[in-house]
Amino acid sequence: MKTTFIVFRYDPAKDARPRYDEYEVEAEGTDKILDCLNKIRWEQDPTLTYRYSCAHGICGSDALVINGNIELACQKLVRDFKTAGHFIIEPLPLFTVIRDLVVDLEPFFKKYRHVQPFLINSQDPPETERLQNSENQAFIEPSLRCILCGSCTASCPVNRANENYAGPAALLRAFRYVFDSRDTATRERLRQLDTKDGAWGCRNMWWCTDVCPKEIPVTKCIAQIKRLIKENKKPEPS
Repeated sequence: MKTTFIVFRYDPAKDARPRYDEYEVEAEGTDKILDCLNKIRWEQDPTLTYRYSCAHGICGSDALVINGNIELACQKLVRDFKTAGHFIIEPLPLFTVIRDLVVDLEPFFKKYRHVQPFLINSQDPPETERLQNSENQAFIEPSLRCILCGSCTASCPVNRANENYAGPAALLRAFRYVFDSRDTATRERLRQLDTKDGAWGCRNMWWCTDVCPKEIPVTKCIAQIKRLIKENKKPEPS
């Protein structure tokens, strides 16, 4: 069937302002939106710029705004949209556009690195691996599905109002280590998160959870961090 793609175009190096270009694409209902973008680039306009890598919802690099919603272009099919074959494709909001549909994600990854996204253990290394019980693994498992696509952060109203807010993706990764039984830096991590730009910046709007392509309960995970911060402030029984 014939589809119409209206695509955001902007090259800051030479364009005074963004524009939208229109393309017609022959597509099947089972084609991915990414397939259609590839057809445009390969058959019509080789200057069209966008990101993708695995094309199977694992790398998270092709998050875009498709008909007003943040989606992974490789996970959404033409038939998923009841728009009579019409599509408006735009870059992720919040971030600076580098070119066309490619945005600068360095601020996103800077905040991610700030939460120290790695296991910290001050104890002497054991002779074998550090063991984690199945209950602890099950509790943090949802957060392990994060593919760092940036969808949650781009959709978050708090991030749009406060550029210093850590954002849901960074807080989700902090959750993963704060609750890991093998990590010994929990108190230090909680002190870092106990700020208006950290866990308390979250206003429980659930937008991050709604857009997550991996269906991670992001808002609930951030709420668990808040709960743990409060528990660690309680005076120890004498």
